[in-house]
Amino acid sequence: AYYILVRSLIAHHGADSVLAKAIGNDEKGIRSLYIYTAAIALAFAAPWIATALYVIVAIMWLVPDRRIEDNLPK
Repeated sequence: AYYILVRSLIAHHGADSVLAKAIGNDEKGIRSLYIYTAAIALAFAAPWIATALYVIVAIMWLVPDRRIEDNLPK
């Protein structure tokens, strides 16, 4: 949902907006999307691995993402 929200906001504000410049290529969001996709696929074969992947993504997002705060005009 985060990735979709960010892409919608950038589409609304424009590719040259402060938000678009702050987000950049959004590696963290894309990586989360891939890990979630793998976890969903693995949920049927190895539920414990899928659970571990969900926990990994949660831990990734516990680290604050300061890209937007650092790029706001002062």
